[in-house]
Amino acid sequence: MKLLRTIRLDPSDTFIFEPAAEPGEWAVSGAFAFWNGDPAELQGKVRSAFRGGFLGVQSLGWSTLVQIVEASDADRARLVELLALRLVERFGAPDIAAARAAAEEEVAFAASLCSEPQDTLIAVHRSFENGEVHEAFRTLKPRNGPKPARAFSFLEVEGEDEASEPGEQIDLIGMADRERK
Repeated sequence: MKLLRTIRLDPSDTFIFEPAAEPGEWAVSGAFAFWNGDPAELQGKVRSAFRGGFLGVQSLGWSTLVQIVEASDADRARLVELLALRLVERFGAPDIAAARAAAEEEVAFAASLCSEPQDTLIAVHRSFENGEVHEAFRTLKPRNGPKPARAFSFLEVEGEDEASEPGEQIDLIGMADRERK
């Protein structure tokens, strides 16, 4: 069987979502997280999560992409139980039995998105039209077979000066910290 795990190809999710899911969490669509509000009134990071996020079940954080991975029956059962607990703790499910039934549906839906080969990436686009939430999913696959899942690749060149010009160094961590503030 196949299920969905969050994946982070670059740090952008940490700027887009609050909170961002940790890489490797089991994931579901997460549209249910917006049931008690008006999606048309969402703003900022919550709006970003509504429009293009998968819900990481462990952290209840959001991820732009998920990856199709192999899972065991035990993995699925643990995912259902964890999601059921989250539905009671954070989303107001009336009891664990009702939460478990809803979690089963969510996990079944997530599994239904896994018809593509393992390691395929999936993105979601949600919209709110005529009082209904619509979800559209797209798959992202390497053009010429499997490749490393990276947004950027870095090439280390031996024999070159690391800092040929003093002004050429970029502080990516500092930029990220300033962006968060």
